[in-house]
Amino acid sequence: MISKTINLTLKVWRQGRKEPIGRLETYQAKDISTDMSFLEMLDVVNEDLTKAGKEPIAFDHDCREGICGMCGAVINGRAHGQEKKTTLCQLHMRHFKDGDTIVVEPWRARAFPLVKDLVVDRSALDKIIMAGGYISANAGGAPDANAIPISKEVAENAFNAAACIGCGACVAACPNASAMLFVSAKVSHLALLPQGRPEAARRARAMVQAMDACGFGNCSNETECEAECPKGISIVEIARLNREFFKSEFS
Repeated sequence: MISKTINLTLKVWRQGRKEPIGRLETYQAKDISTDMSFLEMLDVVNEDLTKAGKEPIAFDHDCREGICGMCGAVINGRAHGQEKKTTLCQLHMRHFKDGDTIVVEPWRARAFPLVKDLVVDRSALDKIIMAGGYISANAGGAPDANAIPISKEVAENAFNAAACIGCGACVAACPNASAMLFVSAKVSHLALLPQGRPEAARRARAMVQAMDACGFGNCSNETECEAECPKGISIVEIARLNREFFKSEFS
């Protein structure tokens, strides 16, 4: 397939570290290959800004393979853009048309303070993990994982929950800026496995308390989190988190 190029108008949120109020600034992205990812397109725009003596757009990225969860921005009102189960770094420009106007904004949540432009501080998610997203038992090496029989259904459910990359799209998509999908995924994949059961009650309580302390909102079952999650985490995990939390009250 022959690659083609398109021209785009970008409206990008710009805000410095010490600026109390940001603004949308307009840039032209010219001769963008449709084979590029969204982040590669931003690289091209930044090269042009640098050549013109202007400050490039700050944005988060790392692996650019849809694994690390570092990338993230709201594209035309959608976390990670319009394609389902796709991270921003894997969103390709072939999904846009020549002449399109694209609005690019950072995650919007009280728990994610803005650092600069499209970069936000997502360390609140790390605090939730530190509160209980682990097991303290010695699980041994890889061969030891086969020592405890686990049904295929349970293993698959745990794996599906563990697919969460902690990008924060669920928080950005939720009208309440809730982190329930993230927390439920982390609680679920450990609670489903026998190695995680001994600390299940303490884990559920501690992670929910950390979530509240970080300033995330409450879940009102809007399901935007499920719709925008790049790994397809289901709100079924939130139901499991609620059960684990309720059980912890009686343990």
